[in-house]
Amino acid sequence: MAQAAAPSYQLSILVSDVPENTLDALASGPTMPDTSTADDCYAIVDKYRLLPHFPASVRQVFERHQLRETPKPGASVFDHSRYLTILSNATAVKAAVESAALAGFAVEVDNTCDDWDYADAADHLLSRLRALRQGASRVCLISGGEVTVKAGNDPGTGGRNQQFALYCASKIEGQAITVLSAGTDGIDGNSSAAGAIVDGSTVSRAREKGFDVGVALKNLDAFPLLQAIGDTIITGPTGNNVRDVRALLAY
Repeated sequence: MAQAAAPSYQLSILVSDVPENTLDALASGPTMPDTSTADDCYAIVDKYRLLPHFPASVRQVFERHQLRETPKPGASVFDHSRYLTILSNATAVKAAVESAALAGFAVEVDNTCDDWDYADAADHLLSRLRALRQGASRVCLISGGEVTVKAGNDPGTGGRNQQFALYCASKIEGQAITVLSAGTDGIDGNSSAAGAIVDGSTVSRAREKGFDVGVALKNLDAFPLLQAIGDTIITGPTGNNVRDVRALLAY
């Protein structure tokens, strides 16, 4: 009697550049179920009025509601599929926490501002940092994920990490606080920097060089200012992307 063929297994090993709880948003191949639906796609197109901007062939698919549904959690097609995340934003945050602890800081993690507007995120994290400072002489607040910046028609040179850092600098002038914000891929927006490190002296040093922090923030033009005073982080492309990391120190 012929034996039944052994089931074939599918395995994806993931380096994730998406939030920890949305791994199906990663371009991960055939091993992962998709929690989004065709109806979600139609709703997004309607909400943002995208249909007139699509090529005719794509527009026709949406007009006729011809999107094919993807396999969902529990589908039998995934019975022999497995996926393993080996690097993610959590990996970067964990490494930052360990380094800060070894340097003698009391460490907290706050990822709640993932995908927030950069100014709202900065205000939240600085407020949390100052509260933590009341209970310890040296504190470090680590935050993973990405903040958002609404770019105009003619933005300057920079990226979300430098915008976040420079905004923080405008709020900590003269204070014993240092803020780092950087992308793990080594690229921040349309600049050559990965991000920036600012402190209580950033604004005064920028002023000495003839820069206006408020103008730079308004024009989304943080890079020239930060580069001129030596506060940028330049790594070049790292070859990996596990989103951004922010570290705020008070001492």
